[in-house]
Amino acid sequence: MGHATRCIPIIHALLKANFEPVLASDGNALLLLQKEFPLLKSVELPSYNIRYPKNGKNLRIKLLLQLPTIISSIKKERKMVCKLIEKEHIVGIISDNRFGVYSKKVPSVYITHQLNVLSGKTTFITSKIHQQVLKKFDECWVPDLEGILNFSRDLGHLKSHHFNLKYIGILSRFQPKQLETKYDLLLLLSGPEPQRTLLENKLLLELQHFNGKILMVRGVFTTSEMKAPSHFKIVNYLLSNELEEVINQSNLVIARSGYSTIMDLAALGKKAFFIPTPGQFEQEYLAKNLQKKLIAPYAKQDEFTAAKLSDLTKYSGFEKVTSLVDLKWFKLFEGK
Repeated sequence: MGHATRCIPIIHALLKANFEPVLASDGNALLLLQKEFPLLKSVELPSYNIRYPKNGKNLRIKLLLQLPTIISSIKKERKMVCKLIEKEHIVGIISDNRFGVYSKKVPSVYITHQLNVLSGKTTFITSKIHQQVLKKFDECWVPDLEGILNFSRDLGHLKSHHFNLKYIGILSRFQPKQLETKYDLLLLLSGPEPQRTLLENKLLLELQHFNGKILMVRGVFTTSEMKAPSHFKIVNYLLSNELEEVINQSNLVIARSGYSTIMDLAALGKKAFFIPTPGQFEQEYLAKNLQKKLIAPYAKQDEFTAAKLSDLTKYSGFEKVTSLVDLKWFKLFEGK
């Protein structure tokens, strides 16, 4: 979902530059983009169907066992892309971490903040594999600042490389607004199951006696309702303009430490508390980095308690960082 949300400002910019984007994704990411851009043509790509373990352990083994399925999906999306280029008269491709969405016929751009892919003891191998993917594209756009004041650190910055890298600054669909505070806590749930539900249950339990008003955005596309304490307000999903408003209206955001979420909170200059998805090395790395910088604290999912929120005074929160898409990036596609 994070990969989809950070593409929203790029899609708006493409429309502003008089391109006609064709959306291509799968699952909830595709549904999100369809809701945000109901008038744009969309195509469903084969799903990678990546599944995560319940306890966060043995993630590497589980992902290794899923490799045949992932490779099969990549081959299928390659065939679909070839057909789409002809059918829709595509002049360029922007792929956010879709390995098979590129072409030698038109300029192809790859978006990633993970030039290095953290996977514990196998980090060197997973990073080299991902870097081989980058070589298939004409440009690689890294949504981060190039200098020392960056957010991705070693994930998005290499000591040496042979790629056509372009650091494009942070990508966020949100803008800061001066609004009256409405919520003491905003709980933003996201990520794969079963971890999303496990975090949901954990927060409901730990915050049942919290003294303040809480809004929980479950991050699911469903019409079902949940029972919760009276100081909780629960919604299943919010569109970008609605989510922008409630984040601006909240004192503190509790969320996963996904990179797209970090960019959104940096764009709005918010205070946050992070709970990384168990077993996801990238989120743990980012959360530790932000805590070390005294920007935002974090806790492991099974160790989170409401009492940990009392330690927020020594953390500064994010300073506002402007998110801006430069239309000059799209010159790559002009005249094709």
